[in-house]
Amino acid sequence: MSETFAVDPAPSEPEARELTPHVTLGRVRMIVNPASGSVDAGAAEAARGILSEYAIADAEVVELQPGAFSDGISTALEARPDLLIILAGDGTAGTIASSIGDDGPMIAPLPGGTMNMLPKALYGTTDWRKALRETLETGEIRHISGGEIEGRAFFCAAIFGAPALWAPAREAVREGDWRLAWLHGRRALRRAFGGRLRYQLDGGPVRRAEAVALITPLISKVMDVDKGLEAAAMSPSGAADAFRLAAHALFDDWRHDPAVTTQTVRKVTLRARSRIPAVVDGEPLRLDAEAIASFRPRAFKALAPNLDHAGIEA
Repeated sequence: MSETFAVDPAPSEPEARELTPHVTLGRVRMIVNPASGSVDAGAAEAARGILSEYAIADAEVVELQPGAFSDGISTALEARPDLLIILAGDGTAGTIASSIGDDGPMIAPLPGGTMNMLPKALYGTTDWRKALRETLETGEIRHISGGEIEGRAFFCAAIFGAPALWAPAREAVREGDWRLAWLHGRRALRRAFGGRLRYQLDGGPVRRAEAVALITPLISKVMDVDKGLEAAAMSPSGAADAFRLAAHALFDDWRHDPAVTTQTVRKVTLRARSRIPAVVDGEPLRLDAEAIASFRPRAFKALAPNLDHAGIEA
């Protein structure tokens, strides 16, 4: 006499999470750089797990290998994805966005670097997992404008002049190297009020300033449409003005400071007696003694949620 045993039904596949209704995501590639500032060792596997929850016909994660970054990026782009997701440092994300341009696929530059200026502006969070889910479920196409300075693209802001010399000191503090921070800070103080910039806005008259900042429509508080870059010329006459300007930057809108003048521009020419210190989207660099910055009305296409309705926390 045989015994009959009840067989538990096979577990059903979990229902796929709903994708954004605003775009078609048939093929998705995600680039992960495990060596980036805020990318943990298990990020690639975590990303595969998240992507597998959605009904994407063709989704792959490409983990960049040391010395072969270009190969990994090329592999992802050769698939001609509808969406290229980037979990890497600010420089890598910016370079890819600049090279793809507005004619290329949509990109989603998630917060994987140190400063994360562009990801914060697009996603309002430094949690890449949260940003990824919100983008896949509610993302919309956004045409991102930006600027370019001597072949280097920027999508948030660039500052030129002596105040940019404080960037190395800030980075040293972030890394806990107080001695190096002191050395950089002392050097910045020595040059704080020397070597003024000469600048022209859209071919206008030549003026002088301590520093010139260019702010893109993505983060500007006063520009609602992509007409150009917001140029802010800062001209403190001495230490008292500089400290007042710093206070405005921390606690108020610095545009209200009498030492600051602003204007919407499409082209800025900068000149100095020596190489111009700059910070471009958080990255310090040195320009030649003469440099030209210009507005890029359509730099690339991003897939990002509407921050007013997506529930992402700043």
